[in-house]
Amino acid sequence: MAGLLALVLLLGGCSRPPTAGEPAAPDLAVDPDGGDEPAEDVPPATAPHAAGALAATASDLAAGLPAPLGADAQALRDGWGRPLEGGPDAADAAACHYLFTDPGRAEGFGQAFMFEGGRFVRMDVDDAALAAPGGGRVGMDAAAVAALYPGRVEGQPHKYVEGARILRVTGDGEAVLVFATDAAGVVRSWRIGLPPQVDYVEGCG
Repeated sequence: MAGLLALVLLLGGCSRPPTAGEPAAPDLAVDPDGGDEPAEDVPPATAPHAAGALAATASDLAAGLPAPLGADAQALRDGWGRPLEGGPDAADAAACHYLFTDPGRAEGFGQAFMFEGGRFVRMDVDDAALAAPGGGRVGMDAAAVAALYPGRVEGQPHKYVEGARILRVTGDGEAVLVFATDAAGVVRSWRIGLPPQVDYVEGCG
């Protein structure tokens, strides 16, 4: 992917591990119905590479992941039930790294699982077909995200992209849900994970 700007827009403050020559993320339109979605009981979208049915409320953000946050790589692979690619060198299994669900995608990365210290600590998504817990998704605007998670969203400026925002949603447990917008206020990616890894701006970089 060409340049730091394209990288940070792809993951919106949560850059994925770089892959040489990977194309930029597609332009995504704002979901016209995003602002009308209820704050709870929103059924998550499903897709062939979805991580099961994610929780429909913001109170249990990590429910529905293929393995609990903190699990090891084998537990994640078992829970996912399909091939995953990536990982560290055998000599450095504790290093921060990602496992990818669909590394051959023509655009973006879809869905990826971060590990650090041998533990599953974060899931990143840039696929508009996959809904986050509570109904947020790529292509939605920041106002719609705020409406879905009333009283739970903390907004802050993007570290690198002028005008872009990081929207941080907390629940009742340790997990944190983060939406990253571009300068136009449109969500470009979202992620679920444990602090401090969920707040890593450069991903594993």
